[in-house]
Amino acid sequence: MATHLSLDGITKSYGSRAVLDSLRFDVAPGRLTGFVGGNGAGKTTTMRIILGVLAADAGTVSINGAPATAADRQLFGYMPEERGLYPKMKVLEQVVYLARLHGFSKADATERATALLTELGLGERLDDKIEALSLGNQQRAQIAAALVHDPEVLILDEPFSGLDPLAVDVVAGVLQTRAAQGAAILFSSHQLDVVERLCDDLIIIADGTIRAAGPRADLRAEHSAPRWELQSTSDVGWLRTEPGVTVIDFEAGDAIFDVDHDDTAQRVLRRALADGAVSHFAPQRPTLAQIFKEVIR
Repeated sequence: MATHLSLDGITKSYGSRAVLDSLRFDVAPGRLTGFVGGNGAGKTTTMRIILGVLAADAGTVSINGAPATAADRQLFGYMPEERGLYPKMKVLEQVVYLARLHGFSKADATERATALLTELGLGERLDDKIEALSLGNQQRAQIAAALVHDPEVLILDEPFSGLDPLAVDVVAGVLQTRAAQGAAILFSSHQLDVVERLCDDLIIIADGTIRAAGPRADLRAEHSAPRWELQSTSDVGWLRTEPGVTVIDFEAGDAIFDVDHDDTAQRVLRRALADGAVSHFAPQRPTLAQIFKEVIR
């Protein structure tokens, strides 16, 4: 059964300081949900409440519509931002140990751990001690520890921290595979370019409140200015005097411009096609970084 994680009205305060204020969002099975916000925004507190490590003052964490239980949370995988592996243990030994805590036999745990560590690029480091690994490889081992029992819900706090671009691609591929197999994945990251490339859904949090949430494409469309890009084989200098058009950037046949209405954009396209070949004409979508800056103001 696919596992759907929901938060409804999650509130948390420390004394008079409100940390989370009525958080509501979903993490759907088979989808990667990016969770972004500045330092102190409330991401880690939210994750710890999902895991049951912290208690909310109000609100409910639900699995498939019912309040999450300790048994439900046995099906979770968690990777904390701070590394929690035993530095003196060997890599394979460590991940096998964690798999056995979830009830796997030694043989099954060894097979699963070996396959997963190899998938993450640590196949030649199985007998090395954790402390002998680079920080990036320690991060890969930490991810293996979170995944080894095939969790139905994955909660990952900064999984790409300390990884070089190649390692980011490896880890991203592993997470995409787990999502394709039906896991519900919530991950936080300060690397907005990675989140933008990887996530299906996005949650932006600031000062303990959700500022934006939804499918990535929908949020980009929602926060798009009426801005267009045009690439033509002919000079489009006529755009500067076109009614309803404000040119933002221009060079020969290439232009970026704002319009007062979608009909104006279509009029521009017809004019450009009449003058020459058009190789590109499309709305300019904002980056995640631009959306983030807009919604946290």
